[in-house]
Amino acid sequence: MKKKIILAGAALLLLVVLSGCQQTDVVGKTSITSFDAVLQVIPNQIAEDEINGGWALSAPDGTARFIWSKDYSSGTPHDVMLEVDAKPFIAAGLDVTKLPAGMLVDDKIMVGTMLGDEKLTYSGEVTPLASYEQLVNLKRDHIKYHTALDHYGVDIGDGNMFEWAKDLSTNDKDIVFVLNPQIFIDAGVDPEKVEGWVFAKVSAEDEDKKPIEVDKFLKPFNIK
Repeated sequence: MKKKIILAGAALLLLVVLSGCQQTDVVGKTSITSFDAVLQVIPNQIAEDEINGGWALSAPDGTARFIWSKDYSSGTPHDVMLEVDAKPFIAAGLDVTKLPAGMLVDDKIMVGTMLGDEKLTYSGEVTPLASYEQLVNLKRDHIKYHTALDHYGVDIGDGNMFEWAKDLSTNDKDIVFVLNPQIFIDAGVDPEKVEGWVFAKVSAEDEDKKPIEVDKFLKPFNIK
């Protein structure tokens, strides 16, 4: 009897802890409402992407897309990814033969990651926001908050990100496509000469939450 009481108490404590974690995940929850605000402002730039099995948010100038999956069991190469125009990088010295296989497709550069192989189920209509909610609920570690810019973002992997403003009314960088420049520099790119991208130092945190600065290619847009 005593053992049963202890086990029951432990189970109750675990339930309380889990409930508390869910209630305190402000980043995850608020990222959903702020992402929805972005979707509402640029509905004509949101489209279904059948080739990649998900949804695509296109940059206003058409030179970049953020793509997120509807279903991680679809068998596509990436579940979250950035697709960007390769021409500015080639013009800045990129030797495409030095890129990893599959990174250059026609005139597009693609960076992304697999999130798993789960078959996603939806309680209602499969929409761009509903698929993002699945990402938050199932792959929470890929959702980030960038304090310096007051942005939420999806970690694409290898230092690549898609970010958006927590508050569109107070931020002049509403959406930002973020690339790790190192792979391009190693392949011959002069980072100061990539047209349409800003090569800049960005404030970040290391694994110990200490402030650091890292090099990034940034493509920001004000959409509000």
